[in-house]
Amino acid sequence: MAKREIIEGKLSGNERGYAFLIPSDGRGEDFFIPHSDLRGAMHGDTVLAETTYGEGARTTARVLKILERGITELVGTYFSCKSGGFVTPDERKYFTDIFIPFGKGVRAKAGQKVVCKILSYPKKQSPEGIVTKILGRQFEKSAELRSILFNYKLPEEFPKAVIESANALKPPKDGQILEGRKDFRKDITFTIDGEDAKDFDDAISIKKLRGGKYLLGVHIADVSHYVKQDGVIDKEAFNRGTSVYFPEQVIPMLPEKLCNDLCSLKEGVDRLTLSCIMTINKDGKVTDYEITPSVINSSARLTYTAVQKFLDGDNGAVKGDSALLKSLKLTEELAKILIEKRDAEGSIDLDVKESVIIVKEGQIDVRATERDMAHRIIEEFMILANVTVAEYMYYLEKPFVYRIHEKPSEEKLQNFYAFLRGLGINAKRNRDGIYPKDFQTILKNAEGSSVYTLVNRVMLRSMQKAKYSPFDVGHFGLSKRHYCHFTSPIRRYPDLQIHRIIKDFLKGDKDLEKIYGERVEEASKHSSETERNATEAERAVDDYYKILYISNYVGEIFDGVVSGVTSFGIFVELHNGVEGIVKLETFKGRRKFNYDEKTYTLTDGVQTFKLGQSVKIKVIGVNLGERRAEFLLQN
Repeated sequence: MAKREIIEGKLSGNERGYAFLIPSDGRGEDFFIPHSDLRGAMHGDTVLAETTYGEGARTTARVLKILERGITELVGTYFSCKSGGFVTPDERKYFTDIFIPFGKGVRAKAGQKVVCKILSYPKKQSPEGIVTKILGRQFEKSAELRSILFNYKLPEEFPKAVIESANALKPPKDGQILEGRKDFRKDITFTIDGEDAKDFDDAISIKKLRGGKYLLGVHIADVSHYVKQDGVIDKEAFNRGTSVYFPEQVIPMLPEKLCNDLCSLKEGVDRLTLSCIMTINKDGKVTDYEITPSVINSSARLTYTAVQKFLDGDNGAVKGDSALLKSLKLTEELAKILIEKRDAEGSIDLDVKESVIIVKEGQIDVRATERDMAHRIIEEFMILANVTVAEYMYYLEKPFVYRIHEKPSEEKLQNFYAFLRGLGINAKRNRDGIYPKDFQTILKNAEGSSVYTLVNRVMLRSMQKAKYSPFDVGHFGLSKRHYCHFTSPIRRYPDLQIHRIIKDFLKGDKDLEKIYGERVEEASKHSSETERNATEAERAVDDYYKILYISNYVGEIFDGVVSGVTSFGIFVELHNGVEGIVKLETFKGRRKFNYDEKTYTLTDGVQTFKLGQSVKIKVIGVNLGERRAEFLLQN
């Protein structure tokens, strides 16, 4: 028997009544807690728990004590009952209704979206609360979206003091703009972003040198020049942690005056930047580099669509002189070298398609995201700059915020390799550990086969989540020893923080440990949490839009693939990323099905359903309350 351990952590609930314990010490593994062992603890609570697993068993735990309630206010739908009413939370992880006694708070009507404050937690009973705000009718778009924002504690507006402070900022005067900075204004620099982008925080420049080398400049908006440590803008940016992107709305980390104006690398305007200038040989290796405060004047604001058309041979797709067009050709040339180099190093390039949601004049369209060369160019150049900056700071041994991606846990690895054996894939494990190259080899061997998509999905589920850390343990997925986020200070707080550290070091400040030692720990922990929260909020809003989209296609038949397998049915994903459930009770024949969680299969001995399997479905309805589409198998 493994030794039992007392662990403090936060609970992540599940709508079926159980929860997972996420340890506060940042270890890679989570612990499963069945409903019977929660002892009244709920989603979001901080608890003290005891591990209960044995040798080779699932990592499980039981709650010993609730240290702090995590959710004291939530959004849900109000329903009436004889003794008052109750609120069913929108957050499905919070699996308990809140009882609202008569006369408690704002008078709500059945079916309304409300904000509910929890007042008490009676033993063996539902929590009791009070209605504090009515958001609108259930299923109304505005009410549903507001409820998601509230549920994830995302602020819709900036405090007045923050707006006033931002509006008072001004760009440096002409005579001051070059103080302590290199002048790249005569260089051909350009941005490549989406059509609707407004906050341009990265620009690039490129030249071909003798001997087949390249001089690549990655120029990043110098947000730290305007946002001073511990000022009102900085504190608000820290609290938000990241910008959050929805189909029809952006909740920015910084006020509009900064993100869309002063710091945005607009075409034809002098802008302050922090540049990483890299000399790269014909094999894709950085042989020399310089990191320096700088000034640029962007030559062109380009879009991914236009650049891709140009690279495909449409010379009229990009408006510009011959020097700009020559630079674009060079970006493709260098990107291909960098892609080949990363591939040789073992970088894991998972082929998991995502969706893009487009809303025009109230009409919703959902399309599969395309990852073309124009996107790959920016992706490769930003990765290279991130690696170069992280290496630079690592060897200086200064406080820093790294972007880390740890190796998969042993339990997940065992399950993944057992899953591969179940597919008939003989993937050998190295005795001395797991390496990115091992996962890359598995993907390459599966490429072109019917199980390729399936292996991609299960591999993704087997890996840890990337996060921020003051300790550099490397990035497993990218197969990089050192990595950070340097390239997006307009929308990510860690990038802003490390810009300050770099600039202070370049100015000659020596006591960086005293200034930033605790700050990098706080920024790493808090930014990881806000990133996770933002990702979940974006997914929730996207799911809502997808349900609105697919509701227009009830009765129609689509091809899809099995994206999830459970004991109560299968999830099917359409080509554009819209997902729905096929409930077990709707299966033809209604034989007894057995679910194998190790191989992700559901079988009755005659039929077997597994991840990645192609199926044909009919859309039979949508459940707006659960934000879930319902499908029926057609084959």
